[in-house]
Amino acid sequence: MAVRIVEIKPAENAEALNSEWVILENAGKTPFNTRGCGMTVGKRGSAKKSLLGIIDPGFVLQPGEKMRMCTGNPATEKHGTPPPEDSVKNYFLFLPKAYVGVPGTVLTLVLRGLPVSKAEFDPAQPGGVAVPPAKK
Repeated sequence: MAVRIVEIKPAENAEALNSEWVILENAGKTPFNTRGCGMTVGKRGSAKKSLLGIIDPGFVLQPGEKMRMCTGNPATEKHGTPPPEDSVKNYFLFLPKAYVGVPGTVLTLVLRGLPVSKAEFDPAQPGGVAVPPAKK
């Protein structure tokens, strides 16, 4: 699969869940349907991961398209104002709390338990995505 996590942004504070998001991009040549996919969160170097939930009904990412998956609920005032939709549309996960915050947080998009895309949060990098080590 050519679906990748291209941006990870932590919440501005514990209540502002609409200020936390992950941007997925379909870098492939065919559409990708996220229905039934899940997102796991863990820490670098740890095999323990927590499933945040299943994306349902999901959305279809066309080739070259990006989608911003916001943590919060757009109708909940305390979650803050959702980011404006420009070239990237918003999809809301309706989660009860923030899940990104510390460097080394690893997010994995999974489908039927198999990884589709994986990225590590690094606030020092553009877009908050750690650069993977070079393969030897």
